Amino acid sequence: MTDAPTVFVFGASGHAKVVIDAIERGGLARVAFVCDDAPDKRGTKVMGYSVCSREELLARCGETSAGVVGIGDNTARERVARWLTENGCSLVRVVHPSASIGRDVMIGDGTMVMAGCVVNTGTRLGRNVIVKTGATVDHDCEVGDGVHIGPGSHVCGHVTVGARTLLGAGTTVIPAVRIGNGALIGAGSTVLDDIPNGARAEGTPCRLLS
Repeated sequence: MTDAPTVFVFGASGHAKVVIDAIERGGLARVAFVCDDAPDKRGTKVMGYSVCSREELLARCGETSAGVVGIGDNTARERVARWLTENGCSLVRVVHPSASIGRDVMIGDGTMVMAGCVVNTGTRLGRNVIVKTGATVDHDCEVGDGVHIGPGSHVCGHVTVGARTLLGAGTTVIPAVRIGNGALIGAGSTVLDDIPNGARAEGTPCRLLS
């Protein structure tokens, strides 16, 4: 562990704690520090790690220039990820050691797969995706950049989930459904039909709200 590379975590709220825990348990990297934009977080600690500003992060790039964005909100996570890469930082993948990752799964930079998740063979997870605790993504799925798959959700085989879409906790998506970019699916929904770009939908069966 002492020889493991160091990484930073951007974000100092609840999801960041889950990410830090996954990094620590995985043992493949060590957390060097945490960064957050909120002024009241500066100088505090999250799970024992000091919280710094963006300016301090850039000044500490000699310590580590690799990290992950531990922010749950899709828009904010992608915005911070873009700023980091524009400033020479690289984004790392975080996979909890209890997660099951199938053969030929592709995981993009900055993506986080949390405890108890299953991602089955042939699936592609884009960049900066979150697969939350206990969620499953079955075979041959295409999950776009910046997607958030909520805790306990189940995505069946051959599903496409467009970029920046949020699947609320406990969502179920039946096989071969296509969900567009930027959609919001309410918690506990069952998605039986395709969902267009930018739609808001919820329920069992899932129905469009807007």
